[in-house]
Amino acid sequence: MMRNVLLSMAALVLAACGDTGETTARVAMETSEGVIVLALYPDKAPVTVENFLRYVDEGHYSGGHFYRTTRPDNDPMIVVIQGGLWAPYNEGGDEDFTAPLAPIAHETTEVTGLTHESGVISMARVEPGTASSEFFITIGDNHPLDFGGARNPDGQGFAVFGKVIEGMDVVRTINAAPTRDSEGFIGQLLAAPIAILSVTRE
Repeated sequence: MMRNVLLSMAALVLAACGDTGETTARVAMETSEGVIVLALYPDKAPVTVENFLRYVDEGHYSGGHFYRTTRPDNDPMIVVIQGGLWAPYNEGGDEDFTAPLAPIAHETTEVTGLTHESGVISMARVEPGTASSEFFITIGDNHPLDFGGARNPDGQGFAVFGKVIEGMDVVRTINAAPTRDSEGFIGQLLAAPIAILSVTRE
């Protein structure tokens, strides 16, 4: 009897140790190259996760694209793929693009404790507080994108809000795809954008 009690207590302790208390939401992003599954962290980046999930739930990302890739042959600092609703491959560069939802407050990596390690998803932006629909996924550690990093002159970095848990092979395939030149993105725009067919909660 005592042995069974001790075994039960040990199991409870092990379960507690394995539970970080971290809340996650999972989404599946189906692309023309395969599926990418993401775990999002609403406890750490609530504003950014809520915004992304609103885009997901309202179906905005269905019909989006990955359109940009950075790697050593076209960027000396970071390795990422970027996607969303912007269409820079359109004639004229889609200069009049306006995201369907309002921009959100910037959650820095200093505040969230999340950093640009390999496989994270983070928000693209211009100024702090301008992130909306566009995002990127990292390949390898990209700490110049963190708060205080050298990538952006304002030093505020970019807002990490989740991580790839399945499908990094798809991410690497997109990253390695052929590129073309475009004003402002020398050698970084994908020659053929990769379609985002759907993004749904799991």
